[in-house]
Amino acid sequence: MQRTRNRRQLDRLNRRANGPALLFDLDGTLVDSVYQHVLAWREALEQAGIELAVWRIHRRIGMSGGLLANNLLRETGRRITAKEAAQLQRVHAEAYARQVSQVRSLPGARELLAYLSKIAVPWAIATSGRMESAGPALKILGIGSEAPVVTRDQVQRAKPDPDLFLAAAERLGVEIGESFVVGDSVWDLLAARRAKALGIGLLSGGYGREELERAGAYRVYQDPADLLKHLDEVGIRVTE
Repeated sequence: MQRTRNRRQLDRLNRRANGPALLFDLDGTLVDSVYQHVLAWREALEQAGIELAVWRIHRRIGMSGGLLANNLLRETGRRITAKEAAQLQRVHAEAYARQVSQVRSLPGARELLAYLSKIAVPWAIATSGRMESAGPALKILGIGSEAPVVTRDQVQRAKPDPDLFLAAAERLGVEIGESFVVGDSVWDLLAARRAKALGIGLLSGGYGREELERAGAYRVYQDPADLLKHLDEVGIRVTE
């Protein structure tokens, strides 16, 4: 028992020596899929007889599907039942699946994750998407079952609630206060603040630098490749 406790303490010290754990959002942060999601939501809404400009939909990407639908419909003054909300999410998932072949990993995403693994910095993925939509994106990144991934299916509430990131930190066995949340939307950064974690913003999801900073981003970078070049700025020891 004492040996196990000592081993855990040593593991924590080793992790802290290389830097904080990184908890990544998925869509718009590691894979270039935001606009496919936007168009899939537009299709779902139009099937329900609701027309909204795509920019309004984009502003809600990053929320859980149910919360996103409710927010969008509130703008139209229309109320829907739980059954109708579930139908919207099903149509969105089907529409997104037809577009997933267009999704690519963002510049530097694979390299960033590989480098973090190489230098023993713990990382996990926490996404508001359910596994049915997250699965193809994980394959694009070359991420297998060995990687810690928390999806909407596994928590009670998604972003902007902190549950996803809290669960991801727990999966890694790290304190949330010793972690950075990396995301592309204000919803990621709001969830990070509520989880008591520092936030890193990426511009690759379409939000502006000022928006991300106002939402709580400690640092803002262009994309994963840019973050990889500046890991020392977020307390991660870079090795040769």
